[in-house]
Amino acid sequence: MARIVMKFGGTSMAGIERIRSVAARVKREAAAGNQVAVVVSAMAGETDRLVGFCREASPLYDPREYDVVVAAGEQVTSGLLAIALQAIGVPARSWLGWQLPINTDDAFAKARIGTIDTAALDASLAAGEVAVIPGFQGVSADGRITTLGRGGSDTSAVAVAAAMKADRCDIYTDVDGVYTTDPRIVPRARKLAKVTYEEMLELASVGAKVLQTRSVGLAMKEKVRVQVLSSFTGDADGDGAPMADTLPGTMIVGEEEIEDVERQLITGIAHDKNEAKITLTSVPDKPGSVAAIFEPLAAANINVDMIIQNIAHRSSGSTSATDVTFTVPAADLPRSIEALNQARETIGFGELIHDTRVAKISVVGVGMRSHAGVASTMFTTLGARGINIQAISTSEIKVSVLIHEDETELAVRVLHTAYGLDAEEAA
Repeated sequence: MARIVMKFGGTSMAGIERIRSVAARVKREAAAGNQVAVVVSAMAGETDRLVGFCREASPLYDPREYDVVVAAGEQVTSGLLAIALQAIGVPARSWLGWQLPINTDDAFAKARIGTIDTAALDASLAAGEVAVIPGFQGVSADGRITTLGRGGSDTSAVAVAAAMKADRCDIYTDVDGVYTTDPRIVPRARKLAKVTYEEMLELASVGAKVLQTRSVGLAMKEKVRVQVLSSFTGDADGDGAPMADTLPGTMIVGEEEIEDVERQLITGIAHDKNEAKITLTSVPDKPGSVAAIFEPLAAANINVDMIIQNIAHRSSGSTSATDVTFTVPAADLPRSIEALNQARETIGFGELIHDTRVAKISVVGVGMRSHAGVASTMFTTLGARGINIQAISTSEIKVSVLIHEDETELAVRVLHTAYGLDAEEAA
């Protein structure tokens, strides 16, 4: 007997027929003798609808009441799935975040999970019930409903799997695994059998949409084995097509589970058009100037990625000045501009120039630790196709560049080929 957590996203829960299909998949897992907990998202589009209601009611809504409203979407799908399971003979009950409870801090709309009390959950599983848990929600110390931020159901699933010491956490999505890049851009992209936690964390943080970044970080910390599968492969009612859970997905695991990890130079290429570039001109070239730029951004909880400081030049008289360029998430651009303009006198910059027509392209792979020339290959390949690099950032297993957004697909295709990631053509 194994303990399995199955998580289904919004597209998997979009309507009663799809919920019935999910129920059939859960029944197969339970019929195999496993203890099963299911974490569900709201129906596709439902959270956006509820968010819209909050904004319509008041642009300056109370985040505590916002969480009460938007948590309702997952409450609906958890109850409906429990009903669908019962209808096909599977003992099941739903557990809301406050009933277990899933304890979080009080950062409403972006809460973080602290602990999960599994006593009631363990008893339910031992009694042969399937536990259906709404993702995305928890409860604060003072009993208020909290939510984890958009995409938080992935984090809920991993946290539940860690708390109940599950053997595996299966994330069912609208893709059948993690690919070397977006197969809509590169049809010859390959599905990966295994990806390390570190690689998946980097891929998620630089644009891959398969898993939420926080969920991968939590899986790495708690050593939860995560599998990415499609909920749209095969017919759960038995039309003869193979089910997704009988086909190999992609396992997210520790390096120790991957053979010849050093042989694989690059694991994948990600792209992200949700970036904005900001340049501050004529910043005084003196100690503390850069800190004066980024302190107000940090205070506004705005994440800064790529940073470039140009060589100092004479701005007027004998005063030295420099230009500083950096990137922020495109959604945070208005708040970034406001924060910087409010601190303009302290910073002392000349102009603020911003550009949203940019994209970040990243190559990721643990093999970078033991191979030289990864960045050189990237720069040479892009240069040969006339693609200008506007900014660069690196980590131990990642190289990212900023380019014009119109060149995104070309950059992804040529890099995928340059690193030998194209799948072999069928004979």
